Amino acid sequence: MDNVAGRFGGFEDTSDDEFRRRVRDWLRDNLAGDFAAVKGMGGPGREHEAFDDRVAWERHLARSGWTCIGWPVEYGGRGASLEQQVIFHEEYARADAPARVAHIGEQLLGPTLIAFGTDAHRARFLPGIASVDELWCQCYSEPGAGSDLAAVSTSATLIDGDWVIDGQKIWTSLAHVADWAFVIARTDKRSRRHAGLSYLLVPMKQDGVTVRPIRQLTGTSEFNEVFFDGARTDGDLVVGEPGRGWAVAMATLGFERGVSTLGQQVGFARELSDIVDIAHRNGAADDPVVREKLIRAWIGLKVMRAYASSTLGGSGEHGEASVSKLLWATWHRGLGELAMEVVGAPSAMAPNDDLDRLQRLYLFSRADTIYGGSNEIQRNIIAERVLGLPREARR
Repeated sequence: MDNVAGRFGGFEDTSDDEFRRRVRDWLRDNLAGDFAAVKGMGGPGREHEAFDDRVAWERHLARSGWTCIGWPVEYGGRGASLEQQVIFHEEYARADAPARVAHIGEQLLGPTLIAFGTDAHRARFLPGIASVDELWCQCYSEPGAGSDLAAVSTSATLIDGDWVIDGQKIWTSLAHVADWAFVIARTDKRSRRHAGLSYLLVPMKQDGVTVRPIRQLTGTSEFNEVFFDGARTDGDLVVGEPGRGWAVAMATLGFERGVSTLGQQVGFARELSDIVDIAHRNGAADDPVVREKLIRAWIGLKVMRAYASSTLGGSGEHGEASVSKLLWATWHRGLGELAMEVVGAPSAMAPNDDLDRLQRLYLFSRADTIYGGSNEIQRNIIAERVLGLPREARR
């Protein structure tokens, strides 16, 4: 790890303006030549686009020290401040750089291992995440559990020093290309709800793991079903104590809604700008109802930006992550609907089933309020844990 940490150094003496210039210049100079073609590629509903080229691009990022920049230097990161991480994600989005392929490892698992893993976990897995040599997926949801993570039934039993895993996961993003998964499994069969769950690191390339793609409304298949049938992983590859994985799993979800959301909002702003341009070209902006919706969308974007900026680095005790998820998911789903309204009748046509960007935006954004914790779950969290209201009755 020391060799990895020493390759790039930190940014201790770099002003934020200087850092922004450095990021912007590097992206301009490197999103050129062979990598010019990957600009704008990938993203929700479009993960199939130029996937191998995007992996090559991300490994180029890694060799130049632009992956995992917020990780501590001793773990292979660059020790960037919170402000600098925000700047990087904003400039990355403004440069129309391709959607990241290793974000699950970098933004979810890596910080989890830094906070909860052992030295052996960090030494084994962090270098491969930083170099983009190992890709990860997240195995949380199940067909019978939905957004209720505490209701998972996938089980793991310690046999001859290995965890043996049986069960099914669903809606697993990029499982078909992942080398490893972090899996929530019930390791105490007598337990219920949050107790008795463990957070396991499981290799995907083994006979006991079957991945089946789920065809989406967009026609693509970045989500998958994952079946574990006697899959095995080493007994030491449990993060935190066995049976106490709930806190680790919740911490991972908190990392998921970190600084990268501000870069996400730059992408949202580009989508809104495209829709406004179309509205002016086709005359939709002359309709006062449409014009008001465009203005409200712009206001909503500014509200999201202000909220995200004001809550970054907070403790999360006041439901900030749930509020943020509600804000952006509901707004983005509405933007997809607005896009179809602005485009008008042509939005219903897709010659040869070849969807354009706005059609993919509309179709995929229907899922925004479901994945990552549905709107209903987020409202329950806010009501029960922040406002102290009575728990919803469970059937």
